[in-house]
Amino acid sequence: MTVIYELEDVCHAYLGRFPALEDINIKIGEGERVALLGANGCGKSTLLQILDGLIFPETGEVRAFGTVLDERVLNGGEFSRYFRRHVAMLFQNPDVQLFNSTVMDEIAFGPLQLDQPQEKTLEQVEDVLEMLEISHLRDRSPHTLSGGEKKKVALASMLAINPSVLLLDEPTNDLDPRTKSWLVDLLAELSKANKTIITATHDLPLVSQIATRVIVIGENHQVVADGSSNEILGNKSLLLEANLIHEHIHSHKGVVHEHGHGHIAEHDHVH
Repeated sequence: MTVIYELEDVCHAYLGRFPALEDINIKIGEGERVALLGANGCGKSTLLQILDGLIFPETGEVRAFGTVLDERVLNGGEFSRYFRRHVAMLFQNPDVQLFNSTVMDEIAFGPLQLDQPQEKTLEQVEDVLEMLEISHLRDRSPHTLSGGEKKKVALASMLAINPSVLLLDEPTNDLDPRTKSWLVDLLAELSKANKTIITATHDLPLVSQIATRVIVIGENHQVVADGSSNEILGNKSLLLEANLIHEHIHSHKGVVHEHGHGHIAEHDHVH
């Protein structure tokens, strides 16, 4: 399997004193479906931004497509264009990446920035609008859309450049159940096309649907586990330690019951 990313001893801190990542050592191969799983604040989003070349580690080395990823190689030039054509990121809040006046312009922006011919770009935009079932939104301003519609437009703007690597930061946040199910199906189709899909999330039920490999980042900002989704999700003690579930203890007719709950939504109990 071709290695897409290789991280060695990667560390990052904000303002030089607030740790976000500590000693990260991972490899991610072509076509893998990987979930970066961890509690809020563990460094998942920071890691995605490093993989996208938006920020750079203070120490350690990141290789992408066999090239050391740093400011120099991403400051124009042949590799920079190659990287930006092959890697795309969906931010947790789509408002930060939607800035054009219409949905049509938003989706066309990426390909045009990569100097793709306008005629080909318009064809791709039409294909993506149809695939994501948002053709009716083409002339709308992105900022007038619902949360789910904005996320679809942000995804469309990524897919318009046909990237080989998709970086997704909490992609199901603020999605209704129908749109969430739609997204899971879309990611399955993209995986069949051998896309490398790396998703940062703390949504445990989502992980089993979108990933075959899980990298757990602990609250110490280090990788505490790396394995198959079945292996990781079945390890209750690991999930407790990583603050991904909590134990709920109650008694019912004199019998003590103990349950583990994921940190994804409110839940009710009837006793």
